[in-house]
Amino acid sequence: MLEDIVDKKSGFDLTSKSSFSNSEDSFTSRSYAAMLAKNDVPYSHKRVADNYIVIKRIYKFQAVQSRITPTEKELLAKYDFNTLEYTTAKQMNEELSLLQKWSASIDAELKADADKIMEIRAKELKFIDANCYATISNEIYKGYVALSHYFEEISKFK
Repeated sequence: MLEDIVDKKSGFDLTSKSSFSNSEDSFTSRSYAAMLAKNDVPYSHKRVADNYIVIKRIYKFQAVQSRITPTEKELLAKYDFNTLEYTTAKQMNEELSLLQKWSASIDAELKADADKIMEIRAKELKFIDANCYATISNEIYKGYVALSHYFEEISKFK
């Protein structure tokens, strides 16, 4: 999907550079989250984001959050998604774009699964926040940052 945007001749990746930037500027995950938020964001995504932001601002995730269940992991695996601890920012942004499309689908099962996956992602993010990012062992996996930025962009509680 995003691989189609890469110019094969020059090797220039449009997902990492803005056409208005110089060579030192890069496209941040916050910028990409803002672009995703400009799309028609489904109500279910906004509801999950609002819930996440309110809990984050009021309670600061002081309570211990539970990990996702094996059933929830199976749902992620059904669509070939990694858990949030092993998701890169690029993968998360592609996933969010897909989930937006699926939430607007006429297929009821796909729509329900997309909404459930958003809830699972919020649950994973709460767990990571509650544990002060201790579960993230590698700097490559920054999908949680992209998801957090997306929630902040679409929430009405900015």
